[in-house]
Amino acid sequence: MSFDIASSPPEDIARMTERAREVVQLNIEALTALERAIDVNIARACDIILGRPGYVVVTGMGKSGHIGNKIAATLASTGTNAFFVHPAEMSHGDLGMLRADTTLLAISNSGESRELRDPLLFCQRSGIPVIGITQRASSFLGRNSAVCLTMPSVAEACPNGLAPTTSTLMTLAMGDALAMVLMDRREFTREAFGLHHPGGSLGMSLQSVREWMGDNAAAPASVPLDAPFTDVVSAVTEGRKGAVAVLNPDQTLAGIVTDGDIRRAFAQDIAALKAEDIMSRSPIIVDPDARMSDVVDLLASNKIANLFVVQDNRPVAIVHIAELMQAGYVS
Repeated sequence: MSFDIASSPPEDIARMTERAREVVQLNIEALTALERAIDVNIARACDIILGRPGYVVVTGMGKSGHIGNKIAATLASTGTNAFFVHPAEMSHGDLGMLRADTTLLAISNSGESRELRDPLLFCQRSGIPVIGITQRASSFLGRNSAVCLTMPSVAEACPNGLAPTTSTLMTLAMGDALAMVLMDRREFTREAFGLHHPGGSLGMSLQSVREWMGDNAAAPASVPLDAPFTDVVSAVTEGRKGAVAVLNPDQTLAGIVTDGDIRRAFAQDIAALKAEDIMSRSPIIVDPDARMSDVVDLLASNKIANLFVVQDNRPVAIVHIAELMQAGYVS
């Protein structure tokens, strides 16, 4: 598909490119100013949140609301229970979401958004602490906050000084800083992160093999050490995983026979071969509590297509690279 696109004169292209660079530079300067402005108040804000059992309710109007939504999502995914509520909805019944054990995180660049007045006054009457994010500590929001995270006053990248640009970037960065400090204080682990992110490649990689197996994992195809070659071939074929487990008399894992081992065996007298004659005696194995990311790394680094999940020296499942690719564990 092709489009007719008007080409700007070279001088206009140069100006547009330079303007884009200026915007990025303004954002860099804003974040630098924010880094210098962060003080002990962020620690005080964390102490308030950590000391209260209820949710963090995030609110903000307009662009601050959009940023607030993202901050709430980041908090919730990193161990701090949080959700976003539109301030106008609070004035029409949703103030009930502000329970006595909650904390309100209110965002307003000016600190004077009229839609925030009802929630702020409600919190004042109900003894609910407010953490404010604003550029004006002397504003209505700043004065009604138990802790005010004050951002530096910087010029917006908008040439009219109207569209929130640098201010929203600083707010987002402040929210990320708050969330990450809380995450550190809660000692929120990779495993816990995985529990909050079961979907997508990130969450899938943090799952354990046990979670991947589920409650109804089928045991891998297996044969005894003295199984004749024809039985080994049948087991590999019926198992449909390209490999079969070779078991000791006590049902512990002795080795693995792959379809590659079978192909190589044809160079010998197959009539006399047993499973133990062609098996690999040191197969790559994983524990059920291993991460799926570790499984993928093992398959890739060893250039193999499958491995066994072993518990108490007994194979309980087989992982095949094709299954992982189909399910999205391997991109």
